[in-house]
Amino acid sequence: MTTSTTAVEGVEIGADPRPDVLTTEVLAWLAELERAFGAQRISLLDRRRERRAERTGGATLDFLTDTQHVRDGDWAVAPPPPALRNRRVEITGPTDAKMLINAFNSGSTGFMADFEDSNTPSWDNLVQGQANLSAAIARTLTYTSPDGRDYTLNDEIATLLVRPRGWHLHERHLRVDGEVMSGSLFDFGVFVFHNAQTLAERGWGPFFYLPKMESHLEARLWNDVFSLTEERLGLEAGTIKATVLIETLPAAFEMDEILYELREHSAGLNAGRWDYLFSAIKTFPERPEFVLPDRNSVTMAAPFMTAYATLLVKTCHRRGAHAMGGMAAFIPSRRDAELNEKALAKVHEDKRREATAGFDGTWVAHPDLVPVAMEEFDEVLQGRDNQVDRQRDDVTVTAADLLDVSSAEGQITEEGLRSDANVTIQYVSSWLRGNGAAGIYNMMEDAATAEIARSQLWQWIHHGVPLVDGRQVTRELVRTLAAEELDKIRGEVGEEFFAKSRADDAMVIFEQVCLGEELVEFLTLPAYELLD
Repeated sequence: MTTSTTAVEGVEIGADPRPDVLTTEVLAWLAELERAFGAQRISLLDRRRERRAERTGGATLDFLTDTQHVRDGDWAVAPPPPALRNRRVEITGPTDAKMLINAFNSGSTGFMADFEDSNTPSWDNLVQGQANLSAAIARTLTYTSPDGRDYTLNDEIATLLVRPRGWHLHERHLRVDGEVMSGSLFDFGVFVFHNAQTLAERGWGPFFYLPKMESHLEARLWNDVFSLTEERLGLEAGTIKATVLIETLPAAFEMDEILYELREHSAGLNAGRWDYLFSAIKTFPERPEFVLPDRNSVTMAAPFMTAYATLLVKTCHRRGAHAMGGMAAFIPSRRDAELNEKALAKVHEDKRREATAGFDGTWVAHPDLVPVAMEEFDEVLQGRDNQVDRQRDDVTVTAADLLDVSSAEGQITEEGLRSDANVTIQYVSSWLRGNGAAGIYNMMEDAATAEIARSQLWQWIHHGVPLVDGRQVTRELVRTLAAEELDKIRGEVGEEFFAKSRADDAMVIFEQVCLGEELVEFLTLPAYELLD
């Protein structure tokens, strides 16, 4: 990649410099963040790999002995600001203008603008997304569709929360002192520089979601980033608030510790269930007792998922923090009323279960699901902003409960195998075209749901599991069925669209992340190298 120097010493950009967003002052701030925290980020990623190698060698997961005092201690996080006291329903999505306006206007209490799993991190998506968010905060964001429809923000809009990329992702288009910058620090840094003071003055933030963490040490790093930011940008200490997604199996054993590290800046924890299922596969890839059945059969009713969810609620409420429920990924059909009726009944059931379990709010992926989720939480909350006062002292969860993945009921079927292959192919091709939130068969698939699909294929091949009809899952069988699914996709989308869909590149990634000898850490890592 050809890079060009900037007015800031040591900073180079390998793409359109976008001086409207990446001003000299912003670039200097990004360089300060990277120099202050980049080496520590790399060290923590090295620590992840070391822990993974230990598990491959036979180590397991358990609650940490050297932080027992934190779990036993009598402490609480800082109370939420008024804008975060009621979080009944939060909608999520990427940062293109139309999606932003629809999400802000959806009637939800919150909107998580996503630079992570539902966003393809192309340079244009990232930088234009930042420009769109600043325009939304300034109330100047508009959009006109190709058919002439105008979109504008309502007077009343959802509270904004922003999710930067995880610690493991870098931003290859920007280098500081010759090294690629952290994607997390880039997303966070640009946003806070442009918007933090305005949001703080209005009492609207800045608020964040933090993804993919595996330990409280990674939360400590974020806390250090927040503290430096508040000092440099003239914000009162504790102004920045962050909700951590507990979406990795290792992090489930450190929930107290994660809240403790961020206690001045904490806005709670979220049950990131889709990535959590992916992590259950990835954390112990060599162990057969972690083999999961068809992904669509693994629900929150599985004992190991119930243990994770109830422990999250108990932990949050004990510390005065919000517990946020997981994603409803269904996309209502405009043509199939029967499909909608069945799917919406499941969404009602899922959200009722979360509200009854003690969650303070939940996530949806589509505006039509906002009233569904709102109805269930209204019924339980009965006019209260949240139910943090519900302590869940009845809950006891052990390490064995969290690791009991084999308790998930379900079968491994050809239908499930075909679905995993189809979703992986379609999602990766969509991602490579710049769309990280892909509607596939009435489900909003993002990187998290696609990760389950592709890692599950790898797991089934690696362990040579049998399908219900007796056939063993092999690379050859997966390749054969994937080729048939590719033909099915071609027939559904038509030859003209298929020719420009990047399906060929998607199949290259499919070979790497589904059929390789080793389980690739994240499918977005090799896919990122094929982005334009």
